[in-house]
Amino acid sequence: MEIIYVYTRKRSEFGRPCSFSDRPAMVNVDIPPDPSMASNFVLRNPVDSYVQHTSDMSEHEVNTEWVEVESRGVNHVEGGWPKDINPQEVEQTIRFRKKVEKDENYVNTITHLGTLMEHCVKQNNAINIYEEYFGEEETAEVEDEPPSAKTINVISKLTSFFDVLLSKRDPNITKRTATHLSWHPDTCKKLAVAYSSLEFQQNVKDMSFDSYIWDLENPNKPELVLKPSSPLVTLEYNPKDSHVLVGGCYNGQMAYWDTRKGGLPMEVSTVEVSHRDPVYGAIWLQSKTGTECFSASTDGQVLWWDIRKLSEPTESLVLDITRKGLLENALGAVTLEFEPTMPTKFMVGTEQGIVIACNRKAKTPPEKITTTYSGHIGPVYALVRNPFYPKVFLTVGDWTARIWSEETKESSIMWTKCHLSYLTDGCWSTVRPSVFFTTRSDGTLDVWDFLFKQNDPSLSLKVCNEPLSSLRLQDNGCVVGCGSKLGTVTLLEISSGLCTLQRNEKTLATAMFERETKREKILEARHREMRLKERARSEGQETEVEESLVEDPQEVLDRARREFFEVIEVEMQRRARAETQGLYGKVLGTARTCNRSRDSLPWGGGQGSVSVFQVKSRAGDEAAAQEEESQLPKDKEEEEEEKDAA
Repeated sequence: MEIIYVYTRKRSEFGRPCSFSDRPAMVNVDIPPDPSMASNFVLRNPVDSYVQHTSDMSEHEVNTEWVEVESRGVNHVEGGWPKDINPQEVEQTIRFRKKVEKDENYVNTITHLGTLMEHCVKQNNAINIYEEYFGEEETAEVEDEPPSAKTINVISKLTSFFDVLLSKRDPNITKRTATHLSWHPDTCKKLAVAYSSLEFQQNVKDMSFDSYIWDLENPNKPELVLKPSSPLVTLEYNPKDSHVLVGGCYNGQMAYWDTRKGGLPMEVSTVEVSHRDPVYGAIWLQSKTGTECFSASTDGQVLWWDIRKLSEPTESLVLDITRKGLLENALGAVTLEFEPTMPTKFMVGTEQGIVIACNRKAKTPPEKITTTYSGHIGPVYALVRNPFYPKVFLTVGDWTARIWSEETKESSIMWTKCHLSYLTDGCWSTVRPSVFFTTRSDGTLDVWDFLFKQNDPSLSLKVCNEPLSSLRLQDNGCVVGCGSKLGTVTLLEISSGLCTLQRNEKTLATAMFERETKREKILEARHREMRLKERARSEGQETEVEESLVEDPQEVLDRARREFFEVIEVEMQRRARAETQGLYGKVLGTARTCNRSRDSLPWGGGQGSVSVFQVKSRAGDEAAAQEEESQLPKDKEEEEEEKDAA
């Protein structure tokens, strides 16, 4: 092997990195064209070339880091005191205040600040910085805006992402219904949702009992998990203490929670003194302590409770409209209604479609049931008083929603059309007296404004594909929450036109309510008058029947004997008539025979002929007399004569 060339380098230069530097371009090789080689190539015509004018891009994916938000409380205490002063000691604080008030610097500072404060107070009294100068123009713009609503948040407990977060808490595949919603009374930034499965015998063995309190600013994770002993059907915030909630369970028990103490209930009522069926309604009462509430269930009872002592109810009422107080005759309660301005009155919607008005302060239990209203086929799922007119209330059941007045007992004053799907819940607007909301089993939310349109809803919005089960409106009237059968809670923001009080709306709503109430009163009076006439007529007939029934036994015997002899006499007349008809037939046949004999003899037989016709005439007279007495049909007699002649 022959080595042609050997590359040599110093050992110290081995492994040194390459050193690149910038320098201008240089021509290393320049090959000029050779015309003699053109014969070896074929000219391409045409020539297609492609040029890309955009720069090459590479696709990248970026996943932002998920931020966990957690709510924490901060305890603010009184500060600013020197270290040697204990704020809890009243004597030390008073002594220190007196010492500071004697300081000249303190007096000068207060004098200077007092002058500035006086200027600000006078300025506020002179000018109202919150005054709206162009309210009429804004109202006109609101009136022109079409009704609308948009989804601002969806709280889904059963999405795949959230199932991962709650895999240890709620591993069930079976979906539970959002049966009740309750807004936080202070901030309206929190929503308590009760979850349970109300379908008969559909509860799975390992189904979760938990319900949740959601923070709308962090809807990916519940703020607090409530752990009852049985699934919650209803859940309500205490309006006086926003940390306390009361809930009604599926097994009939009552429980309450303090959110500051965690998710376990503070106290639960015993099964023996609780309801026997699911608690469908629980409402807080207006009391000095703020600890009283009452509940209703389909077992036909209304129970009053004090959460400080849930060992037994303080009072009970059986919903027996016969006023006998029998539990077997009681109507099952599905919904409750209580108006704080009427502290002694409440209303109950039943499974049978009857609304019961009650008075808690009545002396006896039968007197507590004052009035009943019947207008629905099936359960009354919603029962709410109008916040502006407490004597007017809304009921939702079967395929309609009805507006009632306490002054009309027999019929509602207004009602919606019959929908194709079942209505499940409803509520009044908190800011407009003529607007109310209803939900349907086809997942539709309807917004009604009867001042604008009576036959159809002003706005119909398809919220979801599954049935909607619950509905709750915020106090500001702008955000409504809808719970579905699959546990999804959808929050909708209503357009300003549906949540802003219109000009003269209260006056127009009052006039409409009064007009419809007056019309129903006139119709009730007319129906009452017709019923009284019908009753009087029926009572008169019953009196005649009773008088005819009260007879002397001898008269009854004489009447029976008379009727018996009348029947015998009629039978005898019938037989005599039959014999006469037979005699007449024989005479007629003899006369025809004699007539034929006379025609065949050579001498005249006039004398015999006359006698025959006389007999015939006499027989005809007797037959006519018999006919007048019996009044038999003429055609029947002619048929009998033809038979006898034959």
